[in-house]
Amino acid sequence: MKNTAPLIIDSISDYHKIMGLPQPEHPLISVIGLKCAVELPDLPDAKLIHNFYSIFLKKNINAEIGYGRKYYDFSNGVMGFSLPKQVFTLNRDGDYSQITGWMLLIHPDFIRKYALAKRIDHFGFFSYNMSEALHLSKKEEAMIDRIMEDIRNEYQQSIDGFSQDVIVSHIEVLLNYCNRFYNRQFITRRNSEQEPLVKFEELIKQIFKQDQIRHLPTVNEIAEQLNVSAHYLSDMLRSLTGMSAQQHIHNELIEKAKEILLTTNLSINETAYNLGFEYPQYFNRLFKSKTGLTPAAFRKDFVSN
Repeated sequence: MKNTAPLIIDSISDYHKIMGLPQPEHPLISVIGLKCAVELPDLPDAKLIHNFYSIFLKKNINAEIGYGRKYYDFSNGVMGFSLPKQVFTLNRDGDYSQITGWMLLIHPDFIRKYALAKRIDHFGFFSYNMSEALHLSKKEEAMIDRIMEDIRNEYQQSIDGFSQDVIVSHIEVLLNYCNRFYNRQFITRRNSEQEPLVKFEELIKQIFKQDQIRHLPTVNEIAEQLNVSAHYLSDMLRSLTGMSAQQHIHNELIEKAKEILLTTNLSINETAYNLGFEYPQYFNRLFKSKTGLTPAAFRKDFVSN
């Protein structure tokens, strides 16, 4: 029976060794140019788990690359991001002979003492599916290429007390640009993004049309029904509407709560349970945060007027 367990790669040095590359010039960060055929490790289906961050731009690959449960065709060239401990699946039968681009590998220890260590996971695109990758214009690609060269040049120089600070600053600039480019992509691809937006709005309206809601819908559950990642859904909605997916759900919830409070004789606790809240105090807290009144005060204020 074949062993299908992923190959876990703990260090950047191990990654270089497995891929047949020279030893990295820095043990915790590496910029790898992709200008030759990729040598895949000897695994049945080439599953890899990297215990470090990776940021990459890949073009001219006649193959599919899996990230989690999703696959994406990289033939047109896209930029992607992954967190440590994510599973990659490479198609061994693909044509990698014309591949171009680069990959930046960052071990968590490299940024551990910096504020970026806490901020990096807040860049939502690290949790996007590969089908939600970033498509760059030629001008944007050139800007990113320059930053990558700056990072590589810095660690190739003689290391001094400022080297790490400078490299981390470059990484932050890189991520901030990518954040900007993703927001540009949401806008320039607005027509293609309208469909999931409309489906999202229809879905939450359908949920809250029910007389009784079994449990509060989560962003993850709705994103799964729309075949997108939760982070991508929230970032897309925030870009197009100014509100996250969670805010949209809460707004629809509050409108449903107002309807129940003003058209039925259900108690506040019964209203909370009907809306899927396990604990009524959570409903009270959310309602007041959104309206400035408790549910009881809202009902009383309407009746008195």
